[in-house]
Amino acid sequence: MSETFEQMWSSVAPVGRSGSSGGYFRQPFTSAERECHEWFVEQCTARGLTIERDGNGNTVGWWEPVVDRNLPRVLTGSHLDSVLDGGAYDGPLGIVSAFAAMDLLVERGFEPGRTIGIAAFAEEEGSRFSIACLGSRLAVGAVSPERAVALTDRDGVRLDDAMAAAGLEPQLGRSAWLDSVGCYLELHVEQGRDLVHREIPVGLASMIWPHGRYRFDFTGAANHAGATSMADRRDPMLTYAMTALAANKQARLVAGDAGRATFGRLEVSPNATNAVPDRVTGWLDARCESDEALVELVAAIEKQGRERAERDGTTLAVTAESVSPAVHFDLELSARLAHLGGTDRPAIATAAGHDAGVLATSGIPSAMLFVRNPTGVSHSPAEYADLADCLAGVEVLADALAELAR
Repeated sequence: MSETFEQMWSSVAPVGRSGSSGGYFRQPFTSAERECHEWFVEQCTARGLTIERDGNGNTVGWWEPVVDRNLPRVLTGSHLDSVLDGGAYDGPLGIVSAFAAMDLLVERGFEPGRTIGIAAFAEEEGSRFSIACLGSRLAVGAVSPERAVALTDRDGVRLDDAMAAAGLEPQLGRSAWLDSVGCYLELHVEQGRDLVHREIPVGLASMIWPHGRYRFDFTGAANHAGATSMADRRDPMLTYAMTALAANKQARLVAGDAGRATFGRLEVSPNATNAVPDRVTGWLDARCESDEALVELVAAIEKQGRERAERDGTTLAVTAESVSPAVHFDLELSARLAHLGGTDRPAIATAAGHDAGVLATSGIPSAMLFVRNPTGVSHSPAEYADLADCLAGVEVLADALAELAR
């Protein structure tokens, strides 16, 4: 198993990797991300899996031995895209582990009673079209085709045009192949250090914190950086700066370290060194332990932003681009997986979003496995998991698939 895992990892690891930072640039429907999907198809073909593509950019391979195909199918998988300058493990670890787990089941002589599928979902990170888990959201019907068609990237390219340029045939909308899925299990590198503190290589997810992405549009008046007195300025950059500080303060005020607020993306117009800008757009990523706390956090940040805008002579408009409520994973499914192999595995909450959360919200019983991350760093080239822990994750995933597909 170790050799197979390492071979697959070494074949996919170089794709989309920056020679300068060591990070990954696998944005949806670009050449690097599509190369990863072609690698996925090759792995499916090598195992004799039935390949199915939908019009949302998602691909799934089905293991269909002689079983009752009318029984609900078992699905596992993850995604292959990355954030800008991201890490190697977020997403691909779940895909490679799924293939390795299937190989392990074959080695064991396991004969599934249900069809098992491995899915590669598109645009999970939301790095190009602003909506996280877009591929799985489209698949379950959580995003309408009309809204999806209107999505554009930073260069103004529409989603359907980007897909067509990548050689796909966009037919955005609910994916029929999900109708027969009885449960979904996703393995993922942990994005934190909970398992490190517990000294355990593999754990379960209990829930996903509610989270959202909000666009803050600050508008003022462009003017000369030298000729315009400080008193005569209507500078949206000042309003943005104060709002970013307010986000940091308000998130820290949420009880029990249960708030997160991050302005990680910024666009400025005209973006000139010697000009007061007329527009600043910042994207806020906000997360909390409960839906109510998330609403309160964003409202508090917006309130302080508007108060500062009034003093600066600027305006502020806030648009919620995507908001995901709290997700509690299926208790019965998680209970079946908690003691596999005679080992008790903790169930831990995560503040990161996943395709498993989208499927769970749509009514498909879902669960997640986390593999220990020594540093806890994620969405960064420093993201990492030890090979021994990865192989432990494959073992647990294989045991879980065997349990679910009997």
